[in-house]
Amino acid sequence: MRVPGRDDGRRLGADRLGGALGERATLVLFSSAFCAPCRATRRVLGEVAGMVPGVAHVEIDAEARLDLVRELGILRTPTVLVLDAEGRIVRRASGLPRKADVVAALGEAVSPEGGER
Repeated sequence: MRVPGRDDGRRLGADRLGGALGERATLVLFSSAFCAPCRATRRVLGEVAGMVPGVAHVEIDAEARLDLVRELGILRTPTVLVLDAEGRIVRRASGLPRKADVVAALGEAVSPEGGER
């Protein structure tokens, strides 16, 4: 059974994401064109990535990447995945996140345990 907000530890590389992984962590946003919360989420993730060294922000158009959406079980936009330095999914959330929650999730991704459960 999946713990809410956690994932199964699968990995995503830059080739699958269409953008480089961050040195310490990566924030991945699945968005869609007419999604107002997606625009606000993009802004929040960009601000966090800009203030935390070694963190990258990658945005994926859900409609253009239905293969990845289905594989990862993305059910709505915005959905945010937090990846550790190796591209392992350590957290996921749907809806507009608060900046403090994104920072806390990053703390888990860059922890010495690497987000292990």
